[in-house]
Amino acid sequence: MALVTPLDPNHDEETKQLAEFFNETLGFCPNSVLTMQHRPAISKAFINLNKAVMANEGKVSSALKRMIAWVSSNATGCRYCQAHAIRAAERYGAEQEQLDNIWEYRTHSAFSEAERAALDFSLAASQVPNAVNAEIKNRLYRYWNEGEIVEMLGVISLFGYLNRWNDSMGTAIEEGAVESGEQYLGKYGWEKGKHDGSVY
Repeated sequence: MALVTPLDPNHDEETKQLAEFFNETLGFCPNSVLTMQHRPAISKAFINLNKAVMANEGKVSSALKRMIAWVSSNATGCRYCQAHAIRAAERYGAEQEQLDNIWEYRTHSAFSEAERAALDFSLAASQVPNAVNAEIKNRLYRYWNEGEIVEMLGVISLFGYLNRWNDSMGTAIEEGAVESGEQYLGKYGWEKGKHDGSVY
């Protein structure tokens, strides 16, 4: 059971309408959003921020944004967000070889140097203390413009919020996310952990 009980999807009509966005990205409305709607202003602001951050305005693809989210979530240890991010990467067209080898992005041939720079940025920005430095900046600027770097940091920052929300909340993970987590991350030891619905 999570720290706070998720509310019914019909609890707040405006949240429900905004949350249709997640039917595309994940195939379901996340329990995290259903919990946020205890204060509907938070659930609505979160969904609108999510939509803005995930909008494509440059070369950063939807699939790469979700892989950036996965690296960030892996760095912080949030199993809920790891599974959500890999599921969304799959649904947004990440190459099968990338999904199967996300843990080896630094060395695997399925990833380009531009993608490696973006994913290393995600890893450095998600660490405490923060590890973004001149080398990370220089590598980013070889492949990406400032607007695209802002898009990437938007994803990293959004998932910083989500990692803290879901790991503190012990959000119960949805079956679809479990399937994706087990398929792509299980061989590396991924499991539900505190998100199995019985932690608190």
